[in-house]
Amino acid sequence: MPDELSQKILRRAFVKTVLRRTLALITIVGLTYGFAAVIYATKTIFKVKMNYAIVLEKFGGNREAVTSVGWHVRLPFFTRIEQEVPLMNQTLFLSGKVEPMRIISKENVTLWTSAVLTYRIRDLRTWAIENLDPMQLLQGDYDGIVKDILQAQEVNQLVSNREQIKEKIFMALKSRPINVGGPTLEKKYGIEIVSFVLKETRFGDKLVEATEEKKRRQLIAEAENYAADQEASRIRKLYAAYLDGIQALQKAVGRPDGTTDTALLQFLTQQKWATAYEKNQEGQHTVVIQNTQNSPALTLPAPASINKLSEMTHGPKADKRD
Repeated sequence: MPDELSQKILRRAFVKTVLRRTLALITIVGLTYGFAAVIYATKTIFKVKMNYAIVLEKFGGNREAVTSVGWHVRLPFFTRIEQEVPLMNQTLFLSGKVEPMRIISKENVTLWTSAVLTYRIRDLRTWAIENLDPMQLLQGDYDGIVKDILQAQEVNQLVSNREQIKEKIFMALKSRPINVGGPTLEKKYGIEIVSFVLKETRFGDKLVEATEEKKRRQLIAEAENYAADQEASRIRKLYAAYLDGIQALQKAVGRPDGTTDTALLQFLTQQKWATAYEKNQEGQHTVVIQNTQNSPALTLPAPASINKLSEMTHGPKADKRD
């Protein structure tokens, strides 16, 4: 009996010891995790990633940039992480939006355009310490320079000469002072302008409709002008053929003293020679005479003249021999 009682006491003591140690271990682990969580939440221990930098504000008001990659420790309550700055290439859209922005051209024509600037922070002290809210300041200066250049251009240049305008804006962003005698964007913000791209430049919907209507009217006007030119050419050819026909007829049957000119004119009026020669496109001298009810008032030349005309037309006749 005493042995069994002692064994039970020993087992109970062992179980209590195990429970106490387990609870102590859980407590230690919980306190350690909670302490680590508090430290991580307060960023007493912080990490600087590659191509990033941390700006610390110290208790005395000084600000310091930490750029070395890895884990760092700061004094809680006496230092504060002000901001994390990326040092990689970054993009900045016109007016801060991906959607196109409305601008007014030199001729007061409304257009929609979108652009994107790529830049990189080179001087962290200038960017994060000398400028309060540098992103908002850079956005304002960037929009102002781009709008000044775009709105000083003519509409046809904005649409058809985008490459040269893009290069002009890039050089202005990179090297032109914001104001006369002032700093450039790169110097003011400690950045490097990497590239600038005009993504879209288009007219408004109403202007597109008006442009299409204008093109349609121009095509109609060009077609009418072409038809008028063809008609004028046809009339010139008809007139030339008409004059050739009159001259040939007058030379063939007319009299040198001009006594048959009136008769020829009446004949031509009656027969409408303009219609007869309308198809004369190549300068041929084929005579087409239309039938009429009345005979033309035409006085033919004397027989001698007729024989002469026949010789001119068919050549001299050969002598007949019995």
